[in-house]
Amino acid sequence: MHERVESLRVVGGTPLEGELSVLGAKNAALKHMVAALLAPGVHRLSNVPRILDVEIMGSVLRHVGATCERSGTTIEIVVPETPVPEAPLELVRQMRASILILGTLLSRTGEARVALPGGDDFGSRPIDLHLGGLEDLGAVFDLQHGVLRATAPNGLHGADVYLEFPSVGATENILLASVLAEGTTTIGNAAREPELADLAAYLTEMGADIEGAGTSTVTIRGVSELHPADHRVVPDRLEAGTYIVAGAMTAGHVTIRNCVPQHLRMEMSKLADTGATVTLGDDWITVDGPRRPEPIDFATLPFPGYHTDMHPQMVALLSVANGTSIATENVYAARFRYIGELNRMGADIHTDGQHIVIRGVDELSGCEVDGCDIRAAAALTIAALRADGTTTIVGAHHADRGYDGFVGNLQSLGAQIDRI
Repeated sequence: MHERVESLRVVGGTPLEGELSVLGAKNAALKHMVAALLAPGVHRLSNVPRILDVEIMGSVLRHVGATCERSGTTIEIVVPETPVPEAPLELVRQMRASILILGTLLSRTGEARVALPGGDDFGSRPIDLHLGGLEDLGAVFDLQHGVLRATAPNGLHGADVYLEFPSVGATENILLASVLAEGTTTIGNAAREPELADLAAYLTEMGADIEGAGTSTVTIRGVSELHPADHRVVPDRLEAGTYIVAGAMTAGHVTIRNCVPQHLRMEMSKLADTGATVTLGDDWITVDGPRRPEPIDFATLPFPGYHTDMHPQMVALLSVANGTSIATENVYAARFRYIGELNRMGADIHTDGQHIVIRGVDELSGCEVDGCDIRAAAALTIAALRADGTTTIVGAHHADRGYDGFVGNLQSLGAQIDRI
């Protein structure tokens, strides 16, 4: 579908200086687009990033019968009275967030046919938690030829659901399925991510009755119908964090505006431990990067812990630290493909189970590397900004999936980066 193979070319050695504003979170906007299907009529989502994944999700919505029109950073979605209860394989394969259409279509139409999802390759990310929670609500599943067919023979009903792991996707799928279900649903050990709280806020604006979103226990009282709403998407903490780490990597001075600093408390605390000066305002963060980072240890955990999607960027920074750091990945088992690419640039990193041992080197050197997923592309770009010489990062489309205007934003901060 998107066959263009573009690369990013970066000439290292320039400290980043300046200010940027970030847009809405990819991980919220995609979920909101699906949630719109719960209420027929016209929805408007603002502060939506212009990224590839949003385009793909727009195609998923069109397949189920909605119209989806963009004007700048606003998307208007017109939802039909009866959506088509299936999501096509070729679209779902490209993006994991499309699995949320399962709970949504089940709620709206009583059935759903969804291909098992693709997206970034992080090893085993089973959807068992999604399915178990939806079964508690009355769903029945049948998997044939890679397509999951869901029905609710007696309708969806409230239930007490307890998640063995606070999965964001599972919490969202159960939330989307339960807002129109009969009775009261509680989700125990629910995910607490800001994007999930923002989804609940949007559903509440649509008329849902939800309590406790953003805490570990969410209570949903089913309502008979929802109505369209307009909603501004919560700012993207991963976009903000990525540019802040890039500023630190280059010993630069960078301010990110229109963000929510509290959503990055753990990440910014760890960044400060590397010797960066991090200042948090009401809706801005400023970093002054150290001449050379100090080593630190960190471990990824569900919110409010250190975000797994900020792990590769921090490892890139620590690759030039003055000593040895250890990172522990507790969320995605196979998120290590970028490490070999950093080592090609001269980093000294090896893995031991879920631990990553990073021995800081004096300098990285530019070469050709593979940006194999969204955050790997970002991390390799951050490394390239400090590396000696020119780095070519193959797979610019991965950065396009997660960052609106990635190249232009970095250029505005003084980076020598372009597309080839």
